[in-house]
This record gives sequence, C-alpha cells and structure tokens, in this order.
Amino acid sequence: MTAIQELTPTTHPAVWALLALGDDAPERLWVRGNADALTARQAVALTGCRASTAYGEHVGGELAADLAKTHTIVTGGAYGIDAQAAYATLNSSGTGVIVAAGGVNRVHPQGHRELAARIIETGGAIVSEVEPDEAPNRYRFARRQRLVAALSAGSVIVEAGWRSGSLSVATWARELGRPVGALPDPLTSVTSSGTHQLIRGGATLITSADDVRQMLV
Repeated sequence: MTAIQELTPTTHPAVWALLALGDDAPERLWVRGNADALTARQAVALTGCRASTAYGEHVGGELAADLAKTHTIVTGGAYGIDAQAAYATLNSSGTGVIVAAGGVNRVHPQGHRELAARIIETGGAIVSEVEPDEAPNRYRFARRQRLVAALSAGSVIVEAGWRSGSLSVATWARELGRPVGALPDPLTSVTSSGTHQLIRGGATLITSADDVRQMLV
C-alpha cells in the first residue's frame, strides 16, 4: 500500500495554496500518492452534481480529457461529474487529485476504490484534512469543498442544480479571488439551474478546455 505523507501548509510547497484559506486552513493534510501532483502543473477543479445527465458526463469528460493535457485535475471523487472527470483524466494519461471527505484510507464512495488506486498508480494523489482512517460525514463533505477550491488555480462547474453542493466550490473560489467558470447546459434540464446562475453572476462561460486556459491567464 502506498505510504501516507502528513504535510503542513506552512512547511510543504505542495499545500502552500491552503494558506489562502486563512483561519479556515487545515493544520495539516494527509496525502496518499504523489504529493508533487499538487505542484507539478497548475491545478484546475472540475466538479458538478452527483445526479449527472448523459449530456453533463459527455461534455465534462471531453473537457477533462483535453484540459488534463496541460493541467492537474482536482475533484471531490464523488459519483457523477467528479467521477467522469477523473476517469477522463486517467484515460488521457493526465494527473488527477481527489480531495476526500474522509481519511485517505476510507475511499468514498466505496465503488471508487479502483478509481482512487488508478489515480495513485498514475502519479496522482488522494488528499484529506482528517486522519487516514476517519469516516466521512455530512460536515466533512461540506468542508471538503473549500479544499477543492483552494488547491486549484481556478474552478469549473460542469453541471449543477440550485442546491448542488458543487456550487460551494465556486463560492469558495470566489472568496479566494480565484476564477470560476461554468458550462451552459440544456434549458430543459434541472441540472442547468445552478450553472446558469453562476454564469449570470459573472462566471466565465466555458465551452472548451481553451476557454479554461484563457480564464486562468
């Protein structure tokens, strides 16, 4: 089993980005896999709803596959858009990072154990602010979103309804002064309301990986 590293934001460059969280920064971060994945290439968060549509999974996967050629892809490792982005990253030989709600020994959902193992095997990492064997809970799922935003140079929401937890990644990114992008979704889909709300609120409209790269300039 891959060794676990315990890093602090004040002493390790891989997690210096967390210092931007100020009082909300974790005291330490546990990392299973390659800690340098957090610093090797500029990271971008790609996330969205768990109850994703075929459309969202298709465009999210295409976006991740292209963007992974030049950037590390950060997700929360959930079902739906997160999983699609992670698998697309792997399939394009990119580097992925999963920010876990529980400890790095407690992959959640359990159906993503193989996904997590593949990310580690290909030079990526699983990271968490809680001890390795801690179980995830509702509070930790919510708190995880600030780490997804803080570890990334920018965040892109692929698909989200009004109450999607992925929208909090965008909220944290904006509080940190990081760019936020969102993909336009079908008007007839309930998963379009959150992303369209972000675009109306000033998020960059994303239609391709090049749009994301331009957003980060």
